[in-house]
Parts: sequence; structure tokens; C-alpha cells
Amino acid sequence: MRQHSAHIMEIESVLAGEASNRDDLVVESWKRCVGEHRLDPERPTEAYIVPDTLLREHRERSERLIGIARESVEDLFRQIAGQNYVLLLTDEFGITVDYFGDHAFTQELKRAGLYLGAEWSEARAGTCGVGSCIATGKALTVHQSDHFDTTHTPLSCTASPIYNSLGQLSAVLDISLLRSPSPKVSQNLALHLVQGATRRIEHAGLINDMRSEWVLCLSRSPAMVDVDPEASLALDGAGRIIGMTHSAARILSEQTGDTWRRPQMLLGKKLQQFFFATVDDLPHWTRIFPAQQRRIVTLDNTVWYAHAIDPARCRNIDSQTLRLATQPTPSTKTTLPAALAKLHGGDKVLAKLLKGVAKLSKSQLPILIQGETGSGKEYLAKAIHKSCRPDGPFIAINCAAIPESLIEGELFGHAAGAYTGASRHGRMGLIESADGGTLFLDEIGDMPLALQARLLRFLSEGEVTRVGAVKPRKVDVRVLAASLHDLQNMVQSNLFRSDLYFRLSGAELTLPPLRQRDDFSFLVQQIIVKHSPEAGISSDALRALMRYQWPGNLRELDNVLQLALAVKDFDTIELSDLPEKIRSAQPVFATAMARQQLQPAQFPTENPPLGYADEWAQLQSVIQASGGNISRAARVLGINRSTLYRRLNRLQNLA
Repeated sequence: MRQHSAHIMEIESVLAGEASNRDDLVVESWKRCVGEHRLDPERPTEAYIVPDTLLREHRERSERLIGIARESVEDLFRQIAGQNYVLLLTDEFGITVDYFGDHAFTQELKRAGLYLGAEWSEARAGTCGVGSCIATGKALTVHQSDHFDTTHTPLSCTASPIYNSLGQLSAVLDISLLRSPSPKVSQNLALHLVQGATRRIEHAGLINDMRSEWVLCLSRSPAMVDVDPEASLALDGAGRIIGMTHSAARILSEQTGDTWRRPQMLLGKKLQQFFFATVDDLPHWTRIFPAQQRRIVTLDNTVWYAHAIDPARCRNIDSQTLRLATQPTPSTKTTLPAALAKLHGGDKVLAKLLKGVAKLSKSQLPILIQGETGSGKEYLAKAIHKSCRPDGPFIAINCAAIPESLIEGELFGHAAGAYTGASRHGRMGLIESADGGTLFLDEIGDMPLALQARLLRFLSEGEVTRVGAVKPRKVDVRVLAASLHDLQNMVQSNLFRSDLYFRLSGAELTLPPLRQRDDFSFLVQQIIVKHSPEAGISSDALRALMRYQWPGNLRELDNVLQLALAVKDFDTIELSDLPEKIRSAQPVFATAMARQQLQPAQFPTENPPLGYADEWAQLQSVIQASGGNISRAARVLGINRSTLYRRLNRLQNLA
């Protein structure tokens, strides 16, 4: 009786605002018990077990959950066998829908409420493991006198929430003791075990819900990612997040700065809004590759290891085991060849262009690639080559770098003794060396007019004649060309042969400049990983890079990041490691950024760029609805502020 009186006095002192040694979760729960639930600590209440008819209703509603959780709960009970623990699985209302305990103590467990049908909501039972877990959404231990109601103070209850794939709390797994050692720390192992079990239950639930979608599992340890991941999320074909475990929701919310308590704000966002990765990377994280190679990095530079489960291979999932079919069902979704998929991280313009390239790569049609200097023309040419002629040579010729006096011999080779100083055995030219592969003519606009005629003959007939030779040689090559100049304008100015232009431009592609791309963060991470796999970049440094206009495009970005990696003092590139021109760069629409708003006159809706009316209208609508506040508009669109400014700048230039 004295103990009960002391307990009641402690609760009263906490309610009066006096300091307490109790955990904050316990103190807040005591306050709710009195302030919200109108419970009286001086009126103890016996444990309550709902009527059988009501229990049946709750069990029927939870039937699917019970089935998914059963194996994990049974496995946990086997681990603690002989320790007098009781396991309770409750629904979101705190009603116990499944139970594991020692039948020798059935009557005692019933009296204590550690039994099937017991209600452990905070409103009914006061501060307790299940009820306080539901109220806070957190795993916790309510130990002995932490309980509000003196009826329950002999118990020690450790509970962990179970969230469904949409991030909603749907159940609680509780592990309780009738009697336990006095120190609360004695239940730390129980807390660890019950959290591990709920994590596996959530993972099994997600797999079961998302059988026809990709599931991406994450772990800090490559050794554990395939067998016991820490977090899992589901993605649709466009790379949008459509489901997640609670641990995944916490990881994702840390990237956006949102609270994990609003998981609905995470659903629908794309993978690249949280990671330096896109949906096209998923095949590279399947179990075909060693776990150590399956690294994925969050935008705050945390390294995880990934296991992507292909929906076409998923056949039979239970709460412990992923079983893979030996023969995958052919997928109806078309995916880019790996070489092309690596070129972008979610940029819509480039993604659309690459879909067309994937089809063109199967033909022998010559392709002309245009774009600003450093925009990745040779990267694209190599990707096309790998997609159509991976076993043949890739020969790149910079037409602007070879002296005019040597370019003919370099391209076509020469016969034995063709001229003074020529090899007596003759020499194969670059075009011949590309036989069976791809010939990439970079900066074709700088080729001398006189040589353009010889190149045209080769393109027309598929034959080359070495300098000084008479007999032509048959050559089988795929021809790709690139130029930063507008070749059509050069044709009109008689600086480039029209017949050669039409021969080279069987298909014409234009790469977007870096300043117009929406996957800037992805590109930064790809370059960093290429040069220093263990390095990262701070958010301040990344924002500074986003503000810069990048006239040299990818080539300039690569040089800047190599410099930063060379001078950095730690594993992370900081703002101070970047060149002054980057640190002091003014963002696009600098004035508007300073004011955090855009004037309607800056973006006239009456003249949207041709072909971009829908995107133009969407941005205008969101910006106006946000009162001109760019930060708010970016949040509504699910992108960062710098990306929104780049999109606006691109549309303004197109208008």
C-alpha cells in the first residue's frame, strides 16, 4: 500500500511540474492519462478483456497481418523460450489479436491482461507498453512503476510499432513479463529483439503488398542487405515511391527535412529526390552483383548497400525468406540498354531523347549529335556503340585537333612509299581501324572542305582508298558525328557541304546543356564516385555548384570536382574547396532568388515555348498558388529550389 501511495504522489508531483527521473515518454504519457483520458491514479482498474464477439471482429480485420507476422512472432518466442516472457500482437486500437505465452500460467496472465483479447489502449489502461507505443509511434519500454495504473506496476512491457506500406501505424508487437528485475536496463535486450521482429514483419508486409513492383532493400552492412535489411521501399515503373517500411520513411524524411510522422508527403516522390540514383539503376542492385558493389548514397552522403528485388522474379515471399524463380517471367516494360541508362539521373528531356536513341542504336543509320562544348557528345556516342556494336572497336577522331596537312593520311592511311617519309609497309588509317565497330567523327564542322568530299565518297560507298593506292578497301563501320556548331547554318554559309550534312544526319540529336538538366545532383555524385568512391559533398558545396551556369558543361564540372577532391582536407568536399568563381556565382534569376518571389511579367503566359505549354502552365500555376514564393513552389512540386530555377531558366530561353 505504501508503494502505491508513493507512486500516486510521484504522478501528482509530475503533474504539478516538478522534475522527474522518469523517461520523457513516460512523463508525457502520465500527463495525457490525466489531461486527455481523464484517468485517476487513485482508482486502479483491472485489466480488461473484450467480449468474444468483439475479439472475433478485431481478429478478422487483422487476419492478413496475423498471417504475415506469425512466423516472425513465433521465431521471437522461440528465442525467449524459458524466460517467462509473453508476446502480444495488438491491432492499432490496442486489442490483442494474437498471443504467445506459457500455458502453465494462463490464469495469472489473464488476470494481468497479458492474454488474447486484452485491451491495452492508453485511454483504457493508462501508461503501458502498447498504449504508449500507439500514442507516440515509437518503440519503448514501460517498466514496473512507469505504468500509470498501480494494477500494472508489477509488469514490464516492451513494445514496438508495426507500420503498413503506406506509413500508417497498424499494429504493435509487445513483449512482457509478469515479474522482472528492478533495473529498467534489464529490458534493453527485449527492446532490441522486438524492434528486429517488427522490422522483419514490415518488410514481409511490403513485399507481399508490392509483388508486381520493384522493392529496394537497404542496409549499412553489405553482409546483411540480402538477408536482413534495415529498411525497404517500393517503386513503380517511373521510379516513384509507392510504399515503405518505417525505417525507410525515417531515412527518406531526413533527406527532405520533413517529419517522419507525415509519410504521405514522401509517397509519389522519385528516388532521385532522396538518393544519387534513379529507377534505371535498379538492375545494378540485384543479387547478380556482389553486395559490396551495390552502393547507394543518400543526398546527405550516407552510404548504404542495396538489394533490388525484381517484380518479374518474385514468386513466393514469407516473413523470413525471399524465394526467386529460376526462370524470370519476361517483363512487358521496356528499359534502356545499360550503357544509355547510365547517362542520366532522371532528367526528363534527356530520358525522352535516350528512348529514341535506344531504337536508333539497332539500325545502321548515321547519327549527328549536336550540343554545347562539354555536354557529353562523346559519352553518348560511346553508349550508342556499346548498345549496337559492343564487340567492335570504337575509334574517335577529333577533326579539329589533327593538322590539315595530316588529316587525310590519318583518316585514310597510306600505301607503301606513298610519299617521302611514308612507311615502306604502308599504314592503316583510322577509318579502316574502325572496321566492324564505330567511327566517331568529333567536331566534324571543323573538317576542311577539301577533305569533306573524300569523306562523302567513303560514306556513300563504304570503301576507303589509302593515299597513294589505287585499289579501294571495303570497310564496315557505324558512323557517328558530333559538332558544337550549327551545321545547318554552316551549310547556308558555304562552310560545310550540304551533301555531307545530309549523309551524316540520318538522325539528329541535340544534347541539353548542363544548366538545363534536372539531374544535376546525380551527375555530381557520378563524377565523385568515378574519381574517389569514398568521398562525398556537403549540401553547401552542392548548392554552390547548382548556382553556377557551367559554360563548359560536364567537362568543366568534372574538372572542378577533380580539383576539389585534390585540395579537400577531409572525406567530404566543402564549399571552401571549390574555386572562387563557383563560390561567388550568382544563381539564375538572382534578383528573384533574393526576393524569394517572381513577378508575373517575368514569365509571360501568353507566349509559352513551343512544345512546352503544359510544363509552362504547371509551373505558372504552382508559383501563383504559392504567392510567388519559389521555395514554397519547389516544395509543392517535390523538387529543390535550384532545380526549379533551372527549369524556369530553360523555359525562358526557349520562349
